[in-house]
Amino acid sequence: MKVLLIDDEEDIRKVALLSLEAVGKFQARCAASAAEGLAAAKDERPDVILLDMMMPLVDGLTALTQFRQTPQLATVPVIIMSARIQAGEQEHWIQKGAAGVIRKPFDPMTLPNEVRRIVEGTRS
Repeated sequence: MKVLLIDDEEDIRKVALLSLEAVGKFQARCAASAAEGLAAAKDERPDVILLDMMMPLVDGLTALTQFRQTPQLATVPVIIMSARIQAGEQEHWIQKGAAGVIRKPFDPMTLPNEVRRIVEGTRS
């Protein structure tokens, strides 16, 4: 599975990349901004996108909307990652076009399984 992680925090990118590649055996790529992530997604069309909500310049909601409005990316599952997700907000993000939500801080040992579970849920 090809995963694109978009997060402005370098430490988060490093830990998630290690988790996704070493634990999950995914092919993973990182982007530090929404613009960089959109360009990377257009180039490589990942199987899933992990998207941070709180980024400078273009926030996660705006980026999610851009992914949904880009024809070649409209059906790629986008998983929201945020420390600020409140109880009950997951349904809100799903209505906005997200495949699911992963809370930060995430457990590096279980992150790949959470990604798989969400992606498999979008296929059923």
